[in-house]
Amino acid sequence: MTRAGQTIENAALRGADQDDVSETDAAWQALGQITVYSLVAAVVAVALVGVLRKRWDLAAAAVGVIVAGQAVVQVLKRFVLPRPALVEVTGDYAHNSLPSGHTTIAMTVLFAAVIVVPYRWRGVLLFFVLPWAVGIGQYTLTAKWHRLSDTLAADAIALSVAALASWWLARRGALERYDGPSKKPRVVLVVFWALAGLVSLGLGAVLWGVPLAREGLGADEWVIYLGAGSLASAGSIAAALAFLACWRRVA
Repeated sequence: MTRAGQTIENAALRGADQDDVSETDAAWQALGQITVYSLVAAVVAVALVGVLRKRWDLAAAAVGVIVAGQAVVQVLKRFVLPRPALVEVTGDYAHNSLPSGHTTIAMTVLFAAVIVVPYRWRGVLLFFVLPWAVGIGQYTLTAKWHRLSDTLAADAIALSVAALASWWLARRGALERYDGPSKKPRVVLVVFWALAGLVSLGLGAVLWGVPLAREGLGADEWVIYLGAGSLASAGSIAAALAFLACWRRVA
């Protein structure tokens, strides 16, 4: 939390006002689908997959990732991480929004699904769920619900909780190594997302680095917003790929 950091993130929020109405509407619609009911449905779904596989340990770990992720986020947001008033702002810009609950939900649902879904179906899962999870993080910026730091913190929390659940499973001896042939479509998918993450990171660095170096904190708000969106996507992709790397060839 620095004065410069808050100024840049607030500029990104103001830059979101310049986005197309269709993009803003899409963001609100996607975020609006994440409710208490949809969260409960996700918990029930991952638990059911574990039960059908007769893997109660995986079901418990997957449910724990989603529930613990939200518990950590709400405690941090409401009681532990007050937002210092380093920059004079009013209205929505002044409230604390770190970490992002919606981004945490999206990422923990992804990680929980990776834990509980059979190895042979993991590629299919990634094809459908990973784009959604990454998109939610960026949509929170488009809708002006959250700042970039909120989404990055949420990625870190989701990854940490999922890593702890994986460690618990490993300590129980519940994980087995898959020794079969590699699934080529899955490899292609992972390579694609790795490249997408690098492109997003590089684009975000350029969109922030160049204007900030030339114009300082008065850089164009639209460009700062675009850079924040790219960096948000890069953060979510990096967290997802890091967790997938931990579960490489784990059945």
